[in-house]
Amino acid sequence: MVWHRFITCFCTLIGVIQAHAAVITGEVSDQTGQPLADAVVVATPIPGLPSLMPKPPLSVVLDQRNREFTPHVLVVPSGTEVNFPNHDNIRHHVYSFSAAKRFEIKLYKDVPPNPIRFDMPGVAVLGCNIHDWMVGYVYVTDSPYFTKTDNAGRWSLELPSASYSFTFWHPHLAQTENLISQSFTPVEAQANNLHQTLTIKTRIRNGKPPASLQEEGYKGEP
Repeated sequence: MVWHRFITCFCTLIGVIQAHAAVITGEVSDQTGQPLADAVVVATPIPGLPSLMPKPPLSVVLDQRNREFTPHVLVVPSGTEVNFPNHDNIRHHVYSFSAAKRFEIKLYKDVPPNPIRFDMPGVAVLGCNIHDWMVGYVYVTDSPYFTKTDNAGRWSLELPSASYSFTFWHPHLAQTENLISQSFTPVEAQANNLHQTLTIKTRIRNGKPPASLQEEGYKGEP
């Protein structure tokens, strides 16, 4: 039957796609050799991304707990809707003045009624108008191939066989290095490892005061 043939061909195509994929792993460290957590890694096929059919927007969560954004760095594809629930016992006032996304969620508790859609590639720096030490980042990319490093600075991606431009970013990159890129061609059935060193600004404390002082100067409702 025609339908049976279609299913057979479709399954064969899936098998071909899976067979022509390569896993690449890597590590990201700073200029002193220390591993870097929360470094963003994006792979873009060379010469560029193919045209993709529009997809329904993804919905993800960037939480607020213990007066911190969690996760500290969130990586999402363009068009993603991000919810900003507040699980603290006081109100937050979340905002971003970044060109990639400008928005403001005024003093609120629990979950705002509407998510924020991040539809432009770039980095949105988040802040809280009440707690100055609260800083978070939403990295938005058009590429479907992205990840970020774990606490040991390690990352992994499974990619269709092709040549790629790898872009590395970290919130504490030296100001002269907004993005770091290099080309790499993964090889099937072979260990593919890519190490990248990033120059990081001098580490500074985030300024978060002791818990006993965190509500001083708070003007919103408890």
